[in-house]
Amino acid sequence: MSTPVRTNQNEPELKEKLVSLARVAKVTKGGRTFSFSALVVVGDENGRVGHGLGKALEVSESIQKAVQDAKKNMIKVELHNKTVPHEQKGKYGAGKVLIKPASDGTGVIAGDTVRAVLEMAGVHNVLAKSMGSSNPHNVVKATMDALTKMRSAKQVAKQRGIDIQKVFNGQ
Repeated sequence: MSTPVRTNQNEPELKEKLVSLARVAKVTKGGRTFSFSALVVVGDENGRVGHGLGKALEVSESIQKAVQDAKKNMIKVELHNKTVPHEQKGKYGAGKVLIKPASDGTGVIAGDTVRAVLEMAGVHNVLAKSMGSSNPHNVVKATMDALTKMRSAKQVAKQRGIDIQKVFNGQ
């Protein structure tokens, strides 16, 4: 269910993936009022990914609102040979996610919710485990937390003020 989205001429084509769609009810004096809540992940499959939540009385309108929200919450993800640079844990609320790099040809081994985020980010080889809450909102935010914590070897060397070779040698 990923569809390309074009924001402007300079920006690369973004794809969107619907993670969850829920019918929610608000109980009023006159009875129940139903509306829809959509959770969407948007990415360019090249290191940029974002998530958004939209609520409306119509399904299509809630998805549109979620896509607009996701574009506002885009982050840049550090990738190394189409996988993540290192093992990382992410947490949001009761949702916990563990992401590990994998060798070429492994594929994305993850649950549906984590898979949506990683595929939109452009990760092709990764091992992931969702622990704790299975609530899609918490799992998506935990995955995004783990991805924001990722650092490349170049960034680590710059932060420590050492040569990039010393990062790998452990000195």
